[in-house]
Amino acid sequence: MAEEQFSELANYECGIKKNLVIISEKAESESESDEDETFDKVQPGHDSVESCFNPVQKIVHGFKHFLSNKFHKYPCLFNELKETQHPKFLVFACSDSRVSPSHILNLQPGEAFMARNIGNLIPIFDKLKHSEVGSIIEYAVQELKVENILVIGHSRCGGVKRLMSHPEDGSATFDFIDNWVNIAQAAKIKVKTQHSDLTFEEQCEICAEEAVNVSLKNLHSYPFVKSGVDEKKIALRGGYYNFVDEGNYIN
Repeated sequence: MAEEQFSELANYECGIKKNLVIISEKAESESESDEDETFDKVQPGHDSVESCFNPVQKIVHGFKHFLSNKFHKYPCLFNELKETQHPKFLVFACSDSRVSPSHILNLQPGEAFMARNIGNLIPIFDKLKHSEVGSIIEYAVQELKVENILVIGHSRCGGVKRLMSHPEDGSATFDFIDNWVNIAQAAKIKVKTQHSDLTFEEQCEICAEEAVNVSLKNLHSYPFVKSGVDEKKIALRGGYYNFVDEGNYIN
């Protein structure tokens, strides 16, 4: 029976036997012994019947890793979180699988109230539309009393690419996406007008940053956010995560 190494990046190398992924005790203990080891090396897949990914095993092992390296290691923190939460941040980030705020900002449990959607967009205040976003902001501000609202854009955003490429004649091909990304239509118009000489890819990257500005502007349309900003109880912050260029950065 071959010894298999666990990969935390959703990738397994394994021989198929009764549809089970076999992970050796040695590999598991080594993975759980290092608190700072965030990712194991992802091994390339093989185009063979022996290649597999077991989602249940991934979930179970991931939870065991969390228990060993976080939950049982810091009992005081989690005992406190049993009773209440006092996050300092409300973070709006993209649903993109490469852009996890907990990883790129090293946010720990209890530090940030999270909201993720296509394009990290925030619509204008409207009681009749987008109530899911409004309720997140309202709860974070009114109930949790967050002191910072952070909107993080990122490179190679699929939502922004769709915004920049979909036709203006209303012939949408997606039931939900085109209507949603249109929230940042002002960013698209600005980029198309001011940067018409650039390539489509370059325009998309600029638009991803401009879309953050649109969301920050829209935040002011929420009365409880505006009053918090006016009273200096809330700070609005924008960021852009570049994972493409050498020397990854947030600015």
